[in-house]
Amino acid sequence: MSVHRPTRGRRDSSMTPLMLLGIGLFLLFTLSLFTGRYTPSGFVSPFMLGHDPLARNLVLNLRMPRLFMAVLLGMSLGAAGQVFQMIFGNPLVEPGFLGVSQGAAFGAGFAVLFLGNAAWKVQGMAAAFAFTGLLLSYLIAHRIRFGGWILRLVLAGISVSAIFTAGVGVLKYLADPLHELPELTFWLLGGLWNVSWISVLSTVPVVVPCLAVVCSLRWRLNLLTLSDEIVHSLGVSPGRERALLLGAAVAATAAVISVCGIVGWTGLIVPHLARRMFGVDTRLSVPGSMIMGGAFTVLCDDIARTLLAGEVPLGILTSVLGAAFFLLLMSTRRREREV
Repeated sequence: MSVHRPTRGRRDSSMTPLMLLGIGLFLLFTLSLFTGRYTPSGFVSPFMLGHDPLARNLVLNLRMPRLFMAVLLGMSLGAAGQVFQMIFGNPLVEPGFLGVSQGAAFGAGFAVLFLGNAAWKVQGMAAAFAFTGLLLSYLIAHRIRFGGWILRLVLAGISVSAIFTAGVGVLKYLADPLHELPELTFWLLGGLWNVSWISVLSTVPVVVPCLAVVCSLRWRLNLLTLSDEIVHSLGVSPGRERALLLGAAVAATAAVISVCGIVGWTGLIVPHLARRMFGVDTRLSVPGSMIMGGAFTVLCDDIARTLLAGEVPLGILTSVLGAAFFLLLMSTRRREREV
């Protein structure tokens, strides 16, 4: 028994920051419920909910579903970025760099314009084209004849993303300029202003099981970073495990993008922050990425709806703050952490 005590102690000490992050996300979510432009002070008192029907409707039917969707969005992008970076062995990949986000945006826009605005059609087309974007990036990377795997994957992802971005441009050209085009344009900027409980309930059945799969198999990511020969010797099927994790990550990403639009940089910067805090052990960095992703998008959404009189698109804020954090991380000296 004495042999296992140090391991248990290290594991308990590693779980403490994770628990603190979870508590911080809960507190940020609660504070965000009562923060916004309703009173001159900028806050809604919890005591107002009992006697002010407008305040109660604002908190329960507008802000609460919006914040739930922000948490789902951040968790999905954070988990997907961690899965992509570990499986592909590339610290520069994220859903937006591999054609997943742009493919999902094209599929969702196509469904909105030509198949009706039903939630299941939008999510289905978003998922189909998200998987198509990932598959094309992977296949094209194998066909490129120069550079290492990281460079080839980045180049392939940029090419596929450009193709789908051009497709989105065609959709905007074909859209009705009075009704469909403004809606499509603002949706592509990323935002949560249209989120309702119906949007949340249509997304949860896809996102929650996918995140549960990623979280339950997170320790497998440590093995999948090794060569296939070593993984096979440990009794793991690398092809099946990678396909399952990638499928769950892409499906969750497509589901949230079909509702929220393109929200960039979250899937890139959050995994780096999680590995800086928890190390490379995915048993901790994956749930850390999910919690930090949720907190990041909630914080950005708070800024988006309180910074100016008009709401700032969420995708703009995540790109600005994500790029700033990324430059800060890359310019500071990395301190190795024992896992």
